Amino acid sequence: MKVLKFILQNIMANTIKPNSFRSVFMRFLILSFLLTPFLAFSQSAVGSNGFAFLNGNYSARSAAMGGKTISIYDDDLSLANDNPAILNEKMNGMIQVNQGLLPAGINFGAVNYAINTKIGVFAPSVKYVNYGKFTETDETGRVLGNFSATDFSVGTNFGISLNKVIHLGANFQFLGSNLDTYSAYGMSLGFGVLMMHPNELISGGLTVRNIGFVFKEYTSNAKTSLPIDVQAAFSFKLKHAPFRFSILGHHLNQWNIVYQDPTLKPTFDALTGDTIPVPTAGFGEKLANHFNFQVELLASKSVQIRAGFDYHRRQQLKLIDRPGLAGFSFGVGMRFKKISLDYGFMVFSKAGQNHSIGISTQISDWLKKKS
Repeated sequence: MKVLKFILQNIMANTIKPNSFRSVFMRFLILSFLLTPFLAFSQSAVGSNGFAFLNGNYSARSAAMGGKTISIYDDDLSLANDNPAILNEKMNGMIQVNQGLLPAGINFGAVNYAINTKIGVFAPSVKYVNYGKFTETDETGRVLGNFSATDFSVGTNFGISLNKVIHLGANFQFLGSNLDTYSAYGMSLGFGVLMMHPNELISGGLTVRNIGFVFKEYTSNAKTSLPIDVQAAFSFKLKHAPFRFSILGHHLNQWNIVYQDPTLKPTFDALTGDTIPVPTAGFGEKLANHFNFQVELLASKSVQIRAGFDYHRRQQLKLIDRPGLAGFSFGVGMRFKKISLDYGFMVFSKAGQNHSIGISTQISDWLKKKS
């Protein structure tokens, strides 16, 4: 605690001017980030929340690496949805659009725009998931018509750099969900920090996502909580080779995220009559379910090749007899003169995949320069 107090005192004293809006805001941001873990670890278990779309991948680059990308500091605006602390002045005037496709015609996307100000970088963001149309029937199977389902969020990310090493961020979102005639609305907050070594080869990130509440439920007796998620990541770029490796820990606020079928019951050995208990996950299995592994091949300034593996997604979604590449993901990033294009491909199982495409550009690059 003394070490933490010393660090915070130096940050406040050396990077924030007293008696300014920036000073007040920074103190609020740092205090909020320190308090959020206490709220995070008191939330309900994974899989028991509403508004699950909040934990989707709204960056084609992140999708290519199989999870959130919270520890890489560059000019990719889409990553601000993973960690708002990534926002920096290089993104000023940038617009980024991401579109994803899921099985059964489900589509999702996000639009982001960055604005650099005197107090930091703001990035308004809109996200949505369209689940398509469903056939409505009564209890006898008689068709009554069709209905649709959508989820969405509207909000903004904010990032600020204390110095070249420490970067902080926060986000606020208004949430909405419409399922036929039922609807629910809420609000969420998130906080992030990113630290970059002066050599720019090593970096680490920490985020606390989806802290908030639902102020309008689907029904009068419903009680929905948000899918809060604490994540930490570490990235390392090789000095003499074009590779960057990252490891992400997700759902750190919930130790056991292994799905246990509640319908399973003990069985009996036909020969001995001994009871065979229901299998449960051991320490190693529970630990492995928290990790996502990522790698980028920085082939050139214009081309990046990416891959990732998420053990939890593989274990939860693979087909027992044909696991295939479940849990793996792949993608590529390409930079052209005025636009950047990213593609991500996530394998859920033999039954379905996720394709994501992201396009970003600086608006100023398209404006004619005055002579």
